[in-house]
Amino acid sequence: MKYIEGGVTAPRGFSASGVAANIKKVWDKKDCALIASDTPATVAGMFTKNLMKSPPVVWNGAVCMSGTARAVFINSGNANAATGDRGFEDVCATAARVADGLGANAEHICICSTGVIGVPLPMDRIMNGVDSCTRALSSNGSSDAALAIMTTDTVPKELAVDVPLPSGSVRLGAIAKGSGMIAPDMATLICVITTDAGVDAALLDRALRKAVTQSFNCITIDNDMSTSDTVLCLANGASGVHFHDGSTDYPAFESALRELCVDMAKLLVRDGEGATKFVEISVEGAHDESAAKTIARAIANSMLVKTAFFGQDPNWGRIACAAGYAGVDFDPAEIALWLDDVQLVDKGAATSYQEEDAAAVMKQKEFRVRLRVGEGDGNAVFWTSDLSHAYVSINADYRS
Repeated sequence: MKYIEGGVTAPRGFSASGVAANIKKVWDKKDCALIASDTPATVAGMFTKNLMKSPPVVWNGAVCMSGTARAVFINSGNANAATGDRGFEDVCATAARVADGLGANAEHICICSTGVIGVPLPMDRIMNGVDSCTRALSSNGSSDAALAIMTTDTVPKELAVDVPLPSGSVRLGAIAKGSGMIAPDMATLICVITTDAGVDAALLDRALRKAVTQSFNCITIDNDMSTSDTVLCLANGASGVHFHDGSTDYPAFESALRELCVDMAKLLVRDGEGATKFVEISVEGAHDESAAKTIARAIANSMLVKTAFFGQDPNWGRIACAAGYAGVDFDPAEIALWLDDVQLVDKGAATSYQEEDAAAVMKQKEFRVRLRVGEGDGNAVFWTSDLSHAYVSINADYRS
């Protein structure tokens, strides 16, 4: 596959828009986005595991159960979460307004909201945003949509790929937001993926779950899970290439979806709130993949480890400590640890490494921590960031 321009509108048969509806504190910033398929598309989604699910998450779950979606509307600056019955009524009203503008069924419209929790939506502005988005739909509108869904993100995030296959070319595109409240088991984000491949809903659901497990569920910034986490994938078949279970070309499509999600997940971590480092945590030699992932998650989530990353301090004891409390059995006397190619630990004890060599690795914006815990077949990778003073500043006055 090759990367191309166009984001969610790179696949054929999709349009998008992003407008300012005066929802955000800075009134001229884009805050409403619409991604629409020319025809009804199959849809799959994955959502937060937080018990405090937002009304849009509940609504989108029902849309995905139907297997068909026509569009996704997203507002930023105000999360329709912890808003009671009114919150769900507002979702229904928004879906109906989008559907009217597109000539679609409200039950086929996905709705997402992101921003401050516990505040009802300003529905007059939301409705104006829907109408403006509908009028502004364009086959080149992905970048505007990517801008409109940002909250504390510093850069918009959009990707697209072209996948040449014997049966024809298919494209996948994506936009996403998220830089804080990022935790595994649905990292806090909103991501919309489009493809012009034809994929039935059950197969698309299976492919998306596999892709999310290996991407968005392998990142962490602050170990906080939001109420609104959503990944949606719409497949409209406009390419003329259709996949069914057993299709020869399907594995290539599944692989492309996974790679797209992995690269988008990495973009989220690189833009983490206050982040100055992008760190890959690689764990190998565990009993199985699940055990390796548990250890990697513990290291990636450790506040002490993350502050050491920020301070560029090769304090490997913090990494070993986090691995030890992960709840996975391994022999501490067998661990080995590297920062890039600098080995700090062997057989459970410090090597004769030079402190300045290890510190030099940590001065880089991106580096890898590799931990071997035994001789098992279990390997896993997590991606995380450091924890800086800026993170505290951003979140201390998030509502002001």
